[in-house]
Amino acid sequence: MFRRIIFSIVTIFLMSLISAQTYEIQYQSSYNGKLQSDQPAIIAWVNGKESFILNSTIKEQKSSYPFEVTKIERPSNTIVSYGFLKPGEIISSSDTESVGKQNFELTDETKKILGYTCKKAITKVNSNTIEVWYTNDLNLKGGPSALGQDLGLVLEVERNKNSLITAHSIKKIKNTGIEKIINTPIQSTDVLGYKDLLWKSRFTTLKVFDQETVNFSEASKSDEKVKRYANGTIILKKIKFPAIGEGENIFADLKQQSNGDAYDRTGTVFFIPQDKALSFLDGLEKGIKTLPAFDNGNGKQYYGVSATKDYNPAVEMMRFFTPFGIQQFNHIQLKGKTWQTINPYRQDITELKPSLSGKELWVGVFIGNYDKGGHKVSLEITIHKSDQAVHKNNVIIPLFNTLNIMEMAGQDYSTMFNKDQGLWVDFTLEKEIKNAQLRYTTTGHGGWENGDEFIPKVNTISMDGKTVFSFVPWRTDCGSYRLYNPASGNFQDGLSSSDLSRSNWCPGTVTNPNFIPLGDLKAGKHSIQIKIPQGPTEGTSFSSWNVSGTLLGVQ
Repeated sequence: MFRRIIFSIVTIFLMSLISAQTYEIQYQSSYNGKLQSDQPAIIAWVNGKESFILNSTIKEQKSSYPFEVTKIERPSNTIVSYGFLKPGEIISSSDTESVGKQNFELTDETKKILGYTCKKAITKVNSNTIEVWYTNDLNLKGGPSALGQDLGLVLEVERNKNSLITAHSIKKIKNTGIEKIINTPIQSTDVLGYKDLLWKSRFTTLKVFDQETVNFSEASKSDEKVKRYANGTIILKKIKFPAIGEGENIFADLKQQSNGDAYDRTGTVFFIPQDKALSFLDGLEKGIKTLPAFDNGNGKQYYGVSATKDYNPAVEMMRFFTPFGIQQFNHIQLKGKTWQTINPYRQDITELKPSLSGKELWVGVFIGNYDKGGHKVSLEITIHKSDQAVHKNNVIIPLFNTLNIMEMAGQDYSTMFNKDQGLWVDFTLEKEIKNAQLRYTTTGHGGWENGDEFIPKVNTISMDGKTVFSFVPWRTDCGSYRLYNPASGNFQDGLSSSDLSRSNWCPGTVTNPNFIPLGDLKAGKHSIQIKIPQGPTEGTSFSSWNVSGTLLGVQ
């Protein structure tokens, strides 16, 4: 009996020593057998009471923000996540359930890693096959991630037979130094709140509009936050853009709901260049006729649509179309239809970076409507660090924008394509532009049976008298967005209005721009021309084409 007591005491003492001893395990990553030398080593600090997961740059306190440190507490298997958003700002959340929900298929396969006998377990995560190799030789639990934390000490994780994380060193350490890393007040939050705050800290968000009304009413007035024009159909706000680096991407993110209007409407997000004597803001403030007029001989004057020596038109960031009555008319019930409650529009606008970076600009939203309730919109512009540089242009030259943003303040519809010469812009380049492109957005309108909205029409773009691009802008996927259109009319043929194919747009969608290559353009005078065989007027019904074009390139 005495010997058994002594043995138990010794065993407990040895176990306490093991529990108190901390090990540092360093892991390296590889992909398809190639070591990922550009990635910092993953580090796990493990003992019998807790383990920490971080990387080598965090250990050396050289990591860029934001970054994370994960702690697993024993024996509860509580995962405590620490998010370092910026210097002096740490958030945390606790998860007591994730480890217990991990299911593994245990196998009899074994192999040696760093001299330790490891067993293999297999699991599935989001359709990925994960193989985990763990050892019980050290009587410890831990690893390079939260996965497999209850199996033992994980020394290798393989995903889909091509991505590998493998331990390359294990050593005993006296002190982790974690108190030097987690050393400021911590704000606790729930798991979802933590993920949201950490995610948003990875990019810059410029909040432009938040649940602002875009309507048609004489009661719509400007205030200290938002300017309103054209009886409320235009909202405008001055935004300061930070300096945006070469490896950063920019997105426009708009959300829209009906606040009374049941119809599909043309919308645009735009900014106003103010680098010439006149700007589109002059037209908003003083009237549309203060802007230069385009005249192609059809008897009409189209104000503010094309660039001149002293004027640049508004630059379109994103063309969008509201669906039929989303949210406001969700009470209209159809069997098997559960309506969406908000319409999201998101578009990459990185190519406009040269005109945005470090600038203070008027940014606006227009929705053409005649309803006092109108629409509710929220707009954010987000800036993201990235290794991809798809658009390398450093020049932006606005050329034309025929979308009648000031429709409710007297700007005419863009019907200039009823003449063969269509629309043209003459401009002069002070320097040569290499790899020039035309950022071209086009949509056809005229919402009756023979209107251009429902009839495919060729768009032809010419540069200096030569055709450079010709295509038929057409959308056939409009029925995909039926659940955004509760107030869309239903026809006897079994179709809804929102199902119908249209000239490059659908109710509830963004219209993507075309990027038309123009080659290298020498310094001097140039001309660009747009031709579209616009349909004839029938009574009071007419067709029109909203086209916008911006020259991109490198100087």
